Amino acid sequence: MKLIMTLLVRDEQDILAANIDYHLSQGVDFIIVTDNLSADNTPDILADYQRQGVVQVITETRDDYSQHEWVTRMARIAATEHGADWVINNDADEFWWPLADNSLKSYFTRLPDHVQAVTVPRHNYPVIAADESDLRPFYERLIFKDTASENALGRPLPPKVCHRAHADIHVGQGNHTVSLTSENLAAPAGELVICHYPARSYAQFANKIRLGGAAYARNTVLDKAIGHTWRYLYEQYNEGRLQDFYLQQIPDTPTLANLIDSGRYVADLQLRDYLRQLYRQP
Repeated sequence: MKLIMTLLVRDEQDILAANIDYHLSQGVDFIIVTDNLSADNTPDILADYQRQGVVQVITETRDDYSQHEWVTRMARIAATEHGADWVINNDADEFWWPLADNSLKSYFTRLPDHVQAVTVPRHNYPVIAADESDLRPFYERLIFKDTASENALGRPLPPKVCHRAHADIHVGQGNHTVSLTSENLAAPAGELVICHYPARSYAQFANKIRLGGAAYARNTVLDKAIGHTWRYLYEQYNEGRLQDFYLQQIPDTPTLANLIDSGRYVADLQLRDYLRQLYRQP
């Protein structure tokens, strides 16, 4: 069984290597990456993995966030050029965690043939400190799982969908749906969960919204209802309110205590401990 992952990245230097290392250690055989105009160290990081023979990089210079086109292209390459059996379409801030198996590879290997796609819920791991002087890796700092995760509009965080490899697969914007011949594939819930780290610092978050929001604004094909969270946050950025929004998401000490006491925030050290072991940290 061959498991291929796709990644669409832009300025992900703070999290990219950990994402790649983690998923390779979980049995992902190869990763296809589309780098969309990264201006930080992302290209250098990817070049290192290319030299190791575990990553293929596609350079995408359009700046209109046509994610569905770019991910569909990678997913089809996974099927036609790399002989994939299953494809995970991933973002750099998402870590796919198996709930009942010792690796992602073992989970996908045991799925019966009739299962063509799987729906996977996501949980946010939010920033809990406004002081950004702590320069430890994200997995050391963001250790609370939000058990009722929401997007920036206060709506339930939508799940992602992975799928069996097909040469004519179509991946929807956001990787939330997959279809063949215009018909969405049935995607039962799987024994997986995604650990989601969309905000790791204000600088990283603001850069993401500035670039992604402007790209969505340039896209004349997508319906305006698509990418509504990004569009809302980009509006906050343009109006000078994004930092206030970011800080409002960080609980003060009494609020954090209440979130923990109520079970809304739960300490989750699984990924932290896994990456510590992977990197042989104490």
